[in-house]
Amino acid sequence: MNRRSFLSSLLALAAAPVGAAGLTEDPAGPPVVGSKPFDLNELIEYVRQSSTRPFQARPQVPKAWRDLSYDQYKSIWFRFDRALWNGTDTPYRVDFFHPGLYFPRAVQVNVVEDGVSHRLGFDFAQFDKTDKVPNLPLDANMGFSGLRLRTEFNQPGIYEEFFVMQGASYFRAIGEAQTYGLSARGLAIGTGSEEGEEFPDFTEFWLERPEPGSDKITLHAMMDSPSATGIYTFDVMQGLPTVIDVRAHLFPRKPLENIGLAPLTSMFLYDSTNRTRFDDFRPAVHDNNGLLVQNGAGETLWRQLANPTRLQISSFVDENPKGFGLMQRARKFSDFNDLEAHYHNRPGLWIEPAGDWGRGSVTLVEIPADKEIYDNIVAYWRPREPLPVSEDHEFSYRMYWGGEPAAAQPVAKVVKTAIGRGFQGQLLAVIDFENHAAVPDDLEQVVKFTGASRGSTTDGVLQRNPETGGPRLAFSFDPGNARAVDLRAQLRHGDRNISEVWMYRWSTT
Repeated sequence: MNRRSFLSSLLALAAAPVGAAGLTEDPAGPPVVGSKPFDLNELIEYVRQSSTRPFQARPQVPKAWRDLSYDQYKSIWFRFDRALWNGTDTPYRVDFFHPGLYFPRAVQVNVVEDGVSHRLGFDFAQFDKTDKVPNLPLDANMGFSGLRLRTEFNQPGIYEEFFVMQGASYFRAIGEAQTYGLSARGLAIGTGSEEGEEFPDFTEFWLERPEPGSDKITLHAMMDSPSATGIYTFDVMQGLPTVIDVRAHLFPRKPLENIGLAPLTSMFLYDSTNRTRFDDFRPAVHDNNGLLVQNGAGETLWRQLANPTRLQISSFVDENPKGFGLMQRARKFSDFNDLEAHYHNRPGLWIEPAGDWGRGSVTLVEIPADKEIYDNIVAYWRPREPLPVSEDHEFSYRMYWGGEPAAAQPVAKVVKTAIGRGFQGQLLAVIDFENHAAVPDDLEQVVKFTGASRGSTTDGVLQRNPETGGPRLAFSFDPGNARAVDLRAQLRHGDRNISEVWMYRWSTT
């Protein structure tokens, strides 16, 4: 069992809508095992001091919990009528996941009300189980493995989930009526490096109780790892898209060089760029099919995702990017023909930096994968300079879980890419752009730009796609002896760009 299918099974437990009716606030909530005044500045100072001390891993939960089989773990589930704030006028409900199996170290959860933080204890009465579950040691101080947020957004009185935080610093969200897909993380360290990747953990949460009628819930998370500590604040606003404002204070224990801010993790197996490698009835399988970047120079870049046969890392050097994200532009059921996975309904995730992020690069890591159960795509912002020790590195950004950026698109976007052999045996790249106001009716007025990092490309042919109404650019390329080639194409009219900059890394199989 891998992380992707495991999380999918957890999310399936909450698939059925849940009514608001239930127990009153007193019996519904988990027990409280400690209280103290809440001060975010004190938390920030605490993690700063922690960064000056050697890392110490948290203790593991009892062995009986760690030794649960997958079926046994799945046979324990949270009772919705015991959700935090159930039966109250607070607009959100919070469910908790029990530890064990893939989650050997628990996290602590606190609730902040009227300026006071209350530590929540673990109570097995919050869960139901089947007779497959063995007797387990219980401890009110044990903690949880994560949490889930629910609120009303389709029907009054029906609380549906839209946000999950569980495992390392992973979390995921969806917009209204969407299906879970890609994940985000607090911080990436050493992704794609020879030394191996380090996965920081969120070790403790603080949930601020929202006022009645509020459209926002605030969650604070403490992060710890051998290389860094941190405090993250998430302001979560459910909708389409679901918007999350992130503010982080990061304290390195050692100079952080190969790090990723606002890292995204997704899956891309195949589409019409590499369809011939997979014997599958579906025309495509992916959570997202492109990296979208709006750089500081005002260009809009679309990097079509690839599933390479060897690890590959691409860097898009920039200064103060306007935004980046992993998008799902295949939105028809027929694009996937999958009645179970609903890939056409997976969210995109757009990151909008706040403040000055300086120089660095949007980095894309593509990992070979032979099954859709593996998350093989990572994207993040990598600062140009290492982050020094003992300093408070603050960064903020807004996340849009749902689709494309909120800002109007000034140029025609890429809607589909196909790569393969033409009837004469040459390699072809076929790019469909949307029917956009920037594209003139007479395509003979459009100037085509194609290029390759190695080998050569033809000028290509530009025609109108009768189905979409938009322009289709098709060009051939010869990689020569190169094992990998970065391809690039764009459309211009007069002195203006009228399309996104299309990019793709072709590689030998």
